[in-house]
Amino acid sequence: MARETRRQRRDQRKNSNGKPAPEAPPQRARAHQPQTSPSMAAPATATSHREPRRRFRFVKECWGELQKVEWPNRGQVIQGTVVVLIACVIVGTYLYAADQIFKPFVRNVLLGQ
Repeated sequence: MARETRRQRRDQRKNSNGKPAPEAPPQRARAHQPQTSPSMAAPATATSHREPRRRFRFVKECWGELQKVEWPNRGQVIQGTVVVLIACVIVGTYLYAADQIFKPFVRNVLLGQ
């Protein structure tokens, strides 16, 4: 027996004020299709004429989305680049200092040399 559909459950909740839920229409059984080997399968020419249209639509939608983007101007790009470079220098300096501080501890205590 098939599970209830979402619509059937919603209708049942909506009508649960004392009235019985309307009888759900019987679901159609899917016809069993025999499996065919790839060599027996029909060529996919029926949908191949749709592919260029789908790709064109995809490119058109991408272009439309790119038109909505607020691109940074030259000053914003330079400012962002400088911020990233400064952050890299600060983090690199911190890691170098931490490495120099913990090097004797690791060498003498953990490695026992």
